[in-house]
Amino acid sequence: MTAYVEQAIAKREAGDQYPFVTWSVDQHRIVGSTRFYDLTPWNWSHLFPGSESLERHDRPDVASIGYTWLHPSAQRTPINTEAKLLMMTHAFEQWSARAVRIQTDARNTRSRAAIQRLGCALDGVIRADRPASDGGVRDTAIFSMLPGEWPQHRQRLIDRLAR
Repeated sequence: MTAYVEQAIAKREAGDQYPFVTWSVDQHRIVGSTRFYDLTPWNWSHLFPGSESLERHDRPDVASIGYTWLHPSAQRTPINTEAKLLMMTHAFEQWSARAVRIQTDARNTRSRAAIQRLGCALDGVIRADRPASDGGVRDTAIFSMLPGEWPQHRQRLIDRLAR
């Protein structure tokens, strides 16, 4: 865990990622972590010379959310939904992101269902993408949400958390 946290802090200090702890108000303790990563501002200059006005160096065009883990006591609770609501609100409403992406091991049906409940659509599966946590080879399911889809899903998530 120490190495994991040190790596997250180093990535934050380099400006590559924005890690967060997930805090449980009910349990009065940290119950997980999540982060923004692959913060990608698009380069338009090779397509349209003189198009500097299209480039956004201060914020990403695409932001990925991941590196998420939760203590078993926090799983199947509203905690992760609330964290993702806050993060997607920031990505779409502060950064004006053109897409938010979330990835998971294609075999992880629980995570895939949770990502879809957020309102993200399956973009596809990258086969043999990387080493899996179990020592095998991981296929990665990639989901995304676009700005035009966000208002409807934002309200649905707020309503769901209010119950």
